[in-house]
Amino acid sequence: MISSSFARCIAGTAQVTFQVTFLVAFLVSATAELAAQSPTAQELAGLTASGSYLAARHAGRQRDASVEAAYYRSALKSDPKNAELLSRVFLSLLIGGDIDEAAKFAERLVAADKNDRVSRLVMGVHALKRKQYPAARRDLAQSIRGPITDLTATLLTAWSMYGAGDNKGAVAGIDKLAGPDWYAIFKDLHAGMIYDLAKNPKEAGKRFERAYKLDSSALRVVEAYGSWLSRNHTPQEALGVFEAFDKVLPRHPLVVEAMGKLKAGEKLPVLVSTAQAGAGEALYGLGASLGRRGGEDLGLVYLQLSLHLTPNHPLALLSLADLYESLKKPGLAIKVYERIPANSPLHRNAAIQMAANLDALDRAEEAQKHLDALIKQHPDDLEAIMALGNILRGHKKFAECADVYSKGVATIAKPEKANWVIFYFRGICYERSKQWPKSEADLKKALELFPDQPRVLNYLGYSWIDQGASLDDGMAMIKKAVQQRPDDGYIVDSLGWAYYRIGNYEEATKQLERAIELKPEDPTINDHLGDAYWRIGRVLEAKFQWAHARDLKPDPEDLPKIEEKLKNGLPDETSSQAKAGKKSGDGG
Repeated sequence: MISSSFARCIAGTAQVTFQVTFLVAFLVSATAELAAQSPTAQELAGLTASGSYLAARHAGRQRDASVEAAYYRSALKSDPKNAELLSRVFLSLLIGGDIDEAAKFAERLVAADKNDRVSRLVMGVHALKRKQYPAARRDLAQSIRGPITDLTATLLTAWSMYGAGDNKGAVAGIDKLAGPDWYAIFKDLHAGMIYDLAKNPKEAGKRFERAYKLDSSALRVVEAYGSWLSRNHTPQEALGVFEAFDKVLPRHPLVVEAMGKLKAGEKLPVLVSTAQAGAGEALYGLGASLGRRGGEDLGLVYLQLSLHLTPNHPLALLSLADLYESLKKPGLAIKVYERIPANSPLHRNAAIQMAANLDALDRAEEAQKHLDALIKQHPDDLEAIMALGNILRGHKKFAECADVYSKGVATIAKPEKANWVIFYFRGICYERSKQWPKSEADLKKALELFPDQPRVLNYLGYSWIDQGASLDDGMAMIKKAVQQRPDDGYIVDSLGWAYYRIGNYEEATKQLERAIELKPEDPTINDHLGDAYWRIGRVLEAKFQWAHARDLKPDPEDLPKIEEKLKNGLPDETSSQAKAGKKSGDGG
């Protein structure tokens, strides 16, 4: 709880709920703008404790941990012994990646509560980094609370024991841990890495092979096992492991680099070379997994701790940036991508993702220049070409994006199933730029590469019906797409609009009402439903849907049409099929 003195500082002398509510609302409004960027010392000095607290809360909701920490630290000055504020400063520093400072606050928290497990974890990691292995083991032993933390503490303790020269004890500690089945791959991987560094290749190989059999698609397992094979068997055997991975997940930069070295007869180095790197690897593996499975906050903590131990770990950096993207924080993602070393095979991937995040920040011109530079350096870089085409398509520059996708198609010697998407996207751009013959050819090519792909079925089938051509085939395609994606509002809308185009207004209404349930805030679907209502005589409901479509900010070219319908309704049914409706969800 916030102390009574601090609560009084927030509430002031207000005696009634209304006054307190008004004051809080005023303070939030006054501090929200400040919380949008890192505060200066002068700005902090000018804030009351309550203002700092509310600005920190706002920054926390925006997931800007560094700004959040600055404001909480300012508030803490007014109440230095406030346990909640101490905890909030600690957590914001931790999530923001300032582990050195977080460790200082962890010590203060543990002084008040020796069982504070998160603080113990941070202190243990901090000690491990400084090679204070006994202290690391002591704190890690007190950080245990559940399945995730049990495994974390065990692996980190094992690496601290390795750092102290106790290789046997390190592996024994890992083997002793019992738990869920998913523990096994982490246990075998880390025991194998410890054996590898301890110059026990036989036992290392056994552990790596076991981990590989558990999951041959786990990148770090593949790298560790392939590396061991290259040094203890032959480059050819190692190459087979990487080639098998490449068939499942093609062209991963780290795998491509490894295969290149093996083909040149080189041996691959160990995956980690120090206790700190091993512990960082454990935190990266767990953090990346947690972030992908909905545990964003704990994922952030583990990835930041991993980077405290191994600041240039490219996969940990990519995972952290990816997590920020999933949290809709493109600015923070960009800052992380900028940290990936220029000599890393993953640097190009980071540069491409940076462009997407620049575009998300409404810096489209900067994003395009960024990608243009990448493509100029590597004209056959299909991923960069696709990224540029996607940005142009997102900004409805359809003629330009068609040209860019064409450059990508030119790099493909023999199109494969995975290439369906570039033909699909180029087909969209051709259709939207009034080049239907080219669009139709690309959409058919996409289906040739990936038969029954629902997005392509939807787009091609709708286009045919919209033009009054191949009506039976078009309707069959859309129905097949709906069967595969019954909960996709855009595809259900296409089915409803297809019924509308052929004059079956009752069925159109039924399908469009279902599409609205799935995508209630889409202006196009609301507009379509309004048209269907009008045709079956539900005039008031039609006007309501059109008004809703208008208020949902439709495309500029659609707005005048909607306003005209609100004013005069639809014209008599001479040929509704002559009026082309906009495809929804055309970007896939």
